[in-house]
Amino acid sequence: MLNLTGNGTAQTCDGTTRRDFMQVGTLGVGGLSLANYLQAEEQGRVASGHDQRSCIMIFNLGAPSQLDTFDMKPEAPLEVRGPFKPISTSGGYHLSEILPRHSQIARHLSLVRSCHHTGAAVHDAGWQMMQTGRQFQGGVNTPHAGSVVSYLRGRRSDLPPFVVLPETMGRGGGNLPNGQAGGFLGKANDPFALMADPSKPDFKVPDLLPPSTLPEVRLDRRRRLRDLVDSAVQDFEATENAEMMGRNFEAAWRLMSSPAARNAFDLQQEPQSVRERYGLNRFGQCCLLSRRLVEAGVRFVTINTFLTVFDELTWDIHGSKPFTSIEGMRDIVAPLYDQGYSALIEDLHQRGLLGNTLVCNLAEFGRTPKVNPAGGRDHWPQCFTVGFAGGGVQGGQVVGASDPIGGVPADRPVQPGDVIATIFHSLGLKLDSHLPGPAGRPFPLVDFGYREIHELFV
Repeated sequence: MLNLTGNGTAQTCDGTTRRDFMQVGTLGVGGLSLANYLQAEEQGRVASGHDQRSCIMIFNLGAPSQLDTFDMKPEAPLEVRGPFKPISTSGGYHLSEILPRHSQIARHLSLVRSCHHTGAAVHDAGWQMMQTGRQFQGGVNTPHAGSVVSYLRGRRSDLPPFVVLPETMGRGGGNLPNGQAGGFLGKANDPFALMADPSKPDFKVPDLLPPSTLPEVRLDRRRRLRDLVDSAVQDFEATENAEMMGRNFEAAWRLMSSPAARNAFDLQQEPQSVRERYGLNRFGQCCLLSRRLVEAGVRFVTINTFLTVFDELTWDIHGSKPFTSIEGMRDIVAPLYDQGYSALIEDLHQRGLLGNTLVCNLAEFGRTPKVNPAGGRDHWPQCFTVGFAGGGVQGGQVVGASDPIGGVPADRPVQPGDVIATIFHSLGLKLDSHLPGPAGRPFPLVDFGYREIHELFV
């Protein structure tokens, strides 16, 4: 443990808790310095004129059924089309009746109904592919899109460049890395994970609280903090992690002591009517918090609609316990999602933020075209729908199409690499540039052959 008030020794990252690292300010919240950012711009890895762009990635953990939400097939047999009816929308296309508020903001939302991937039909394999554009192979963990943005763009303010709400994903059943980390870009580009439920009455951000072991160290004496740390981490400075700590020390302490950071996370500053508009539940308040964070300068926010596919209702509608039924999706999951997402889009639009904020709706895969014997639908990476709003996207479009039963793409197939390329394009990253990969070898931002879904930006 690293303790500012004692002499002890320090362990490596593998043996030190998140709270321990916060005691010396070493969290994954670092980004490029201004000099490094300008160097990246000069080298052509980032485009000028897009620096105000942000991204909110809503990850629909568990995977919604495309046939019951965004890609209805009313002419298909009952065992394919399911129990729900399509409704018209302000975007000119149809959605499921279980998403009535989506219909009102559909003019801002464009759908891609032909996404697919070749990964295994297990949750964490899909999490990797849809958040990084690649499946992890050969021991190489590729970075989350937000980590790439953190590395290339850096921070705008005291807040970290990349935040995950409400916390990083839990288990997915495959015991695989979930893709919500900096990967080979290092822990300095891991997200800042909230690790708290913003809908709780006593909600506080743990890592913005002064450590309990520092009552005698006043926050306004930050200029003396480095001397205190130097006397406490002699053993640590001999390790390979010392350089990382030195790089991130100032950034993490700045986060912990920043009034601007505290204000951004303070939902009590919002009128109760606004909080109710988003929904007084974990997902709704995460959506509201994401708006506050991008407004305060955070570049990339990922919202996990749920934390795991186990022990809670999610989009994982296999039909029988311990998973969710179609009725559970209709009565619980879809309404809270419908309310939170639509409020976010409306709020961003009304505040003039939507043009510079890409909101993307992703999931690890879709669901089987036919309803299973338990009355649910199983995993199906062969075809599903993703959505985009804001950030330069022209709303009210449908790109691509699935076949008559929603089983495979019938037009304009799109893969995870294209989805990530679309996010990078919106944020002004040059798709033909490279990152410093494993062993210092150049690593392409996106693999050859993948490009942004250009129809979205027409």
